[in-house]
Amino acid sequence: MKTKLTIVSVLLIVFSLQANAQKPNLSSLTIKEIMSKNFTGNPPSRPQWSADSKTLFFNWNPDHGTKSGVYLIHPDEPQPVKSSRTELQKAIPAKAVWNPDKTRKLEKGEKGLMLINPRKKDTTILLRVAGRIGSYRFSSSGHKVVFTLDQNLYWIDLQTGQFRQLTNFVAKRPGEPKPQQKKLNDQDHWLMQEQARLFPELSRVQSRSSRSFYRSPRISGGLKGVIKPIYTDSFSVRNLILTPDEKHVTFSMNWPAKEPSKSTIMPVYVTRSGYTEVRNTRSKVGSLPGRMNIGILNIETDQLIQLQLNQIPGITDLPDYVTDYPEKYKNRKPEVRPVYLSGPIWSPNRKYAVVIANSFDNKDRWILRLNIQDGSLKLLDRQRDEAWIGGPGIGWGGSTGWMPDSRRFWFQSEESGYSHLYWVDLESGEKKALTSGHFEIYSPFLSKNHKWWYFTSNEVHPGVRHFYKMPLEGGKRIQITKMDGSNSVILSPDEKWLAIMYSFANRPVELYLKKNQPGAVPLQVTDSRSEAFKAYPWRIPEFITFKASDDAIVYARLYRPKAEKSNHAAVVFVHGAGYLQNAHKWWSSYYHEYMFHNILVDNGYTVLDMDYRGSAGYGRDWRTGIYRNMGGKDLSDQVDGARFLVHQYRIDPARIGIYGGSYGGFITLMAMFKAPGVFAAGAGLRSVTDWAHYNHGYTANILNTPVEDSLAYYRSSPINFAEGLQGHLLMCHGMMDNNVHFQDIVRLTQRLITLGKENWELAVYPLQSHSFTDPDAWTDEYRRIFKLFQQVLNQ
Repeated sequence: MKTKLTIVSVLLIVFSLQANAQKPNLSSLTIKEIMSKNFTGNPPSRPQWSADSKTLFFNWNPDHGTKSGVYLIHPDEPQPVKSSRTELQKAIPAKAVWNPDKTRKLEKGEKGLMLINPRKKDTTILLRVAGRIGSYRFSSSGHKVVFTLDQNLYWIDLQTGQFRQLTNFVAKRPGEPKPQQKKLNDQDHWLMQEQARLFPELSRVQSRSSRSFYRSPRISGGLKGVIKPIYTDSFSVRNLILTPDEKHVTFSMNWPAKEPSKSTIMPVYVTRSGYTEVRNTRSKVGSLPGRMNIGILNIETDQLIQLQLNQIPGITDLPDYVTDYPEKYKNRKPEVRPVYLSGPIWSPNRKYAVVIANSFDNKDRWILRLNIQDGSLKLLDRQRDEAWIGGPGIGWGGSTGWMPDSRRFWFQSEESGYSHLYWVDLESGEKKALTSGHFEIYSPFLSKNHKWWYFTSNEVHPGVRHFYKMPLEGGKRIQITKMDGSNSVILSPDEKWLAIMYSFANRPVELYLKKNQPGAVPLQVTDSRSEAFKAYPWRIPEFITFKASDDAIVYARLYRPKAEKSNHAAVVFVHGAGYLQNAHKWWSSYYHEYMFHNILVDNGYTVLDMDYRGSAGYGRDWRTGIYRNMGGKDLSDQVDGARFLVHQYRIDPARIGIYGGSYGGFITLMAMFKAPGVFAAGAGLRSVTDWAHYNHGYTANILNTPVEDSLAYYRSSPINFAEGLQGHLLMCHGMMDNNVHFQDIVRLTQRLITLGKENWELAVYPLQSHSFTDPDAWTDEYRRIFKLFQQVLNQ
């Protein structure tokens, strides 16, 4: 029997095919174009002032060639001139090590360690040895040169010529231990249980034998001398420093963890050899800490003592989350928590020493006064955070220093809820805040005359950074920069000029020059934009706020088409990293996404890009709003943002999509799994799918560890909620991703298969790491995202 097609049925088929076809790109921009290398141009970088403040050097590539060159500009002749690396090195020599009165300096060259007197133009070779000379400096008196050689400390007395070995660290060389089959630790046992829970089909797969690897301990050599040896077979020694009284040597002592962290591997499939190759990468969260202390060696008596860490107030305190696990912790005895230590930091007058301790669990930071004679510690400031210590200038390697009187120590703290500048008096214990308010301080430093502070702040608006000066003892802050956006300042050595790396939301970074005066007009030095970039009228997003369901105020960028061109569909973009700011007024590090958003708006979409809970720039409570529940308020902010678009801008609630990479990919997965009625389509790029498989430094801050706080990991990992998928999901991942491992997406893929889920697809990129570098890979990825939104949302 022959089938007859009527005109009506033919038309229905045609209309059906048209409905499923992707609508064309209406923008004058193409995805391939915006993803091409150097499409925006080549902005200047690395501005550096000459020592005399007469010349500013910077790297630039105005002709858009293959390499950047060195350029210079003189403040009195503000026209960029091409220079050379040689001229740069002459004007800005390598940082020298000077004696206290700046009359002599030390340099290490091919001939050895050299003492130079610039005024007399005299150079003396102090030391020429076969061993490796490490750090070197003058003693506080300036009469001795102190240096490390093969991990021991020595001095040369410049007055007497005496050469003296100060320490004698010796590594024992025990016999090689035999490889032993190790039992599973708690972390590995927990991971194995999770695998069995999530992938029951693994029990049906025939087990395969695996090789166990044993890594022998690393043993380094030492020098024997006439002084008493200190054996370092159980710990390593770093940061050897002669104290100002020249009677002690301090050094950090580092003991390895009782169980070494197990590294993961990353297969590489596309190789030159044609064989699959394997690379070792990071360990997973849950790494056991080692132990650290600071040793104090009396070089006259050979007596060795360590800091009395048990004196630190609160050193045995348990975090509040343990109340969720009463059985696990009810019989646990108080223990001194492992800490990271920095210092001693000596006052300019050589009278006081400060040590900073950060607990390994990152719940505490202590600033402590050190008694060098007995290693005792006195508390100056404790910052306790039941979430984790953080914020601008805080934490390991934070902003600290001495006030000019050598008695007060300055630092940054989130005590008020925002990162501000404080000092503490080492004698009285008095503490004072120099700045306050609902804003944050970045990169503070003192002027050369010690009368002023300089720092960057977002006081005007959370998304604007300006450069300020302030009197030494606090008071009125004087705003020096005025351009709306980001003003990253490099102050000239004489403090008369500012080199400003400035950008705005639709203008990439350019170099400006300005006198160090509030009312001075900045001069633009460079224009690095390509002709192709300048040809398009890039949008300035609207900088808006909306109210979340818990009444919190969320800052966001909004990109809108003209009313007559709106397709009433919307896309929510989720920035990565978690603790990062993107709803600001300067050129975004997500510039590919910014350009893609312009294409979306050209096609009628409304785009929302918010600084959700956990983002930077909004103080402590916003920063820690995701503690123990990633995919909680950070996800509800996205849902509230979508509802805001529906109510405020007439967006069709059935046509909202979401996408992002890394942390943004994680949120996209959580949105598609836990809020399926809100988002019809999502694209998760290089996504974290299970936080128990991410690194320790980032994850343990927010979720503690899987063994200690399994509840936090369960509710924060998308793989546990994959059954909720209803909409259309695109996943993209680089197979050489050494940050969020490819294993993450493979495990989720298997989970989706096990659950029988449809409407999802995975695109893999064999040669790409976490941050894509190949324009073709960028193009392929964003073509897929655009296709997804066009087919699902723009119908």
